[in-house]
Amino acid sequence: MKKLYQYAACLLLGGLVATACKSTKSPGGQVGSVRQGQGVYQYSDETAKNSPFYSDRKGVIGRNGMVASARPEASDVGIAIMQAGGNAVDAAVAVHFAREGANVAIAYTEREEEDAQRTKELVEAEGRHCLLLSGNLRHPAFCEKIVSDTVSRFGTLNILVNNASVQYQNKSLEDISDDELIETFETNIYAMFRVARAAIPHFHEGDCIINTTSVTAYQGRADLLDYSSTKGAIMTFTRALSSNLASKKIRVNGVAPGPIWTPLNPASVSAEEVAEFGQDVPMKRPGQPSEVAPIYVYLASEDASYVTGQMIHPNGGTIVNA
Repeated sequence: MKKLYQYAACLLLGGLVATACKSTKSPGGQVGSVRQGQGVYQYSDETAKNSPFYSDRKGVIGRNGMVASARPEASDVGIAIMQAGGNAVDAAVAVHFAREGANVAIAYTEREEEDAQRTKELVEAEGRHCLLLSGNLRHPAFCEKIVSDTVSRFGTLNILVNNASVQYQNKSLEDISDDELIETFETNIYAMFRVARAAIPHFHEGDCIINTTSVTAYQGRADLLDYSSTKGAIMTFTRALSSNLASKKIRVNGVAPGPIWTPLNPASVSAEEVAEFGQDVPMKRPGQPSEVAPIYVYLASEDASYVTGQMIHPNGGTIVNA
């Protein structure tokens, strides 16, 4: 893989922000190659414990996602900022960026303190630094603060990863309260606008934004009407912003995961639903966070220098013609 960071900076919201100071080659090698590895699951759910673990390196899946094994020493230094520290995909992305030489700053809510601290440990186990930023992305001032604090601490910002989201299951439109509707839109899409707006003035040619949407943006989901709507908005925002920034040679892409194992699965649905999770896709299984995280690394690397306005779909084989 070619250079991951040209100048070393990435911000991931609801997920990860990575920054780099200087960079030559990606010290971790071909992160994008996925082979069956050996791992240990620490999810409380028995189904998750028995799920297959795939990664290009040996590691451990914990409550926050991927725990990496030792990697080669890196001469380059970067930064990743992460919000929603309890999201296994977020943590996996943070660790994968750390493996490639990035330091990580995590923006998270107060109730996610334990998970954020755990993710910090995983990043530091890779020999990188981790900055913790506690707050609420629904507040415009905090959206600006995580960018300014990152730039103040590390001196630069090159990659923004927007990954924060909330969802509430409701059987009908009439069941969705205004409070839930506003929270879902403020967290999932308003924050993307606000953080990107704050970050872009710090960007230079070759920098990039990576937004996380979902397969629900293309298929919809009957019990996630407001969530699906925000994910559709993220897809359109990504395409529009890519056109807007193309003349500045700043790339904007997105990732649209399908069913991916996270601690939210057993925590938010019945045991019967957990047992069936991911069985409706062609590969007949859910994906693992470590199968999604390398996509973010690829989109931030020079290997993706001709890729903008695009979505990558780690969804187990579901065909998306949009």
